[in-house]
Amino acid sequence: MPFSTQQLASRLTFRQLQVFLSVHELKSYSRAGERLGLTQPAVSSQIRQLEQALDMPLFEYVGRRLYCTAAGEALARSAGAIFGEVRRLQTNLAALQGKVAGELRLVAVNTAQYVVPYLLRAFLNLNPQVHVSVTVVNRATAIQRLNENRDDLVIMGMVPTERPLTSIPFLDNELVPVAPSGHPLLTRERPDPQEFLDSQLLMREPGSGSRLALELHCQQQHLKVRPNMELGSNDAVKHAVMAGLGVAVLPKLSILPELSLGNLHIVDLPGFPLRRSWCVVYPQAKHPTPAMRAFLDYIQQNIRQFEQQFLRRSQQT
Repeated sequence: MPFSTQQLASRLTFRQLQVFLSVHELKSYSRAGERLGLTQPAVSSQIRQLEQALDMPLFEYVGRRLYCTAAGEALARSAGAIFGEVRRLQTNLAALQGKVAGELRLVAVNTAQYVVPYLLRAFLNLNPQVHVSVTVVNRATAIQRLNENRDDLVIMGMVPTERPLTSIPFLDNELVPVAPSGHPLLTRERPDPQEFLDSQLLMREPGSGSRLALELHCQQQHLKVRPNMELGSNDAVKHAVMAGLGVAVLPKLSILPELSLGNLHIVDLPGFPLRRSWCVVYPQAKHPTPAMRAFLDYIQQNIRQFEQQFLRRSQQT
């Protein structure tokens, strides 16, 4: 016999639903635990208690992969709606007090992770009741999440043009050619760009924003790009260059410490640095929440301050 509403409400807790939604999204008990600050056994215990309360399995393993059952998918829809109402309640209560509150879900592409913390510090000082979550992904995943409207805002460089998006540029993103200490190109005066590209070029995976920017520049300048090695993050590319495996074109903001210490050096090439802009992006049809609107206003009002702040950091190298 199905549970009554009162029985069901008495058997469930918000914490169980929170843990469940994390496992549902990440398809992993261990990754859900990392997100929530719980051990894997603690996550398993919460899910087990929830399954016992509902008297139905929510997840099942097929081989080594975790899948959600039909009951789990139904619970995910309802739990998502419940937390949506809680967020709206938080926002409405804060509005009654003349404050901005609620959740702000940001997604940043890998290269933007060096910028986002500096954007958030002053914003959170102004809006302490806004809870911000930041998910760092590659560009392909960021575009997928944009298409699915899964987040509030996406911070990226190369903004896709295939669908209607609102894009607010807020900071220059310089892509600079770099080589390790002692590299022969560093002793040359204005070496040829093709010579640099042929010096065991290290690149991000296909679809990366920094790679797309370099490929577009080379196409326009009739230069050939032949990557010697592809790596999955800018940090991996940076360390590969320092290890002497080759040269690369990287966002300057991501390598300021290495430039300052002399572990990496900018190669003086014609046509470089490449200049792109960091942008805050969201679907045009999206209705901004109060927290979203507050963040967008904050970005637009402080563009000049961001430029000056990062210019000072860049000039210290």
